[in-house]
Amino acid sequence: MGKSDKKRILLKIGTNVLTKETNHISRGKIEDIAQQIAFLKDGYEFIIVSSGAIAAAKQFVKLESNHKEINVKQALASIGQPHLMRIFQENFRELGLLTSQCLLSYSDFEREQSKLNIVNTINILVENSYIPIINENDTVATDEIKFGDNDKLSALTAVLLKADLLIIATNTNGIYTKQSINDKEVKTIIKSSDIQLLKTEVQNSISLHGTGGMATKIEAAEIAQQANIETWILNGLNDNFIVDALSNKIAFTKVIAK
Repeated sequence: MGKSDKKRILLKIGTNVLTKETNHISRGKIEDIAQQIAFLKDGYEFIIVSSGAIAAAKQFVKLESNHKEINVKQALASIGQPHLMRIFQENFRELGLLTSQCLLSYSDFEREQSKLNIVNTINILVENSYIPIINENDTVATDEIKFGDNDKLSALTAVLLKADLLIIATNTNGIYTKQSINDKEVKTIIKSSDIQLLKTEVQNSISLHGTGGMATKIEAAEIAQQANIETWILNGLNDNFIVDALSNKIAFTKVIAK
């Protein structure tokens, strides 16, 4: 299978997945992701959008500060980002996978020249078997910290890089129906192309360590859908979640093109 035959997956991993809902980054989870990418690499190429820089920093530091909360978070992101990348690099390298870091800001998506630079750089990395690991450049931008755990960033990136599929890994088995949540017996919406319907189904739940709830994931799916890209919202806490989703062994939500 030649490089151009591979399906391109944009994989977005939320903080709640990377920490396995604890207070620190889970090496086991990053290893699980690496093993799956290694297993799938003949048929798929991966670009990762990863949150977790702030969670990575909290393991090492407690910042004393009289500054605004947002500045403290930006400082934490700055401390945590190299730790996060080191954990990715070490675990991926053990499986022969090469990683690279790309820090992006929302303003980069508003300028034609920077968009072109992103596309060219990431395509060169992927062609040379490097897995780009993208995060928001938190020291200059506050959007992720304020507006939803990189969900929107992952969708914009998927569109820009012409991904075949956007996978958003979170801590639920996709989007649950509101009724089933009320009934305390959650039921996953398996497939839908109706963004408005999905928006009415989700309650604005904010996850514990991440900054996004399900609403930001649906907004991301909407951005992807407008570019004819399918979005899968699935539970990244389970081992082997990508492989299992690709072989339809688990319940998750597919937001399909119209």
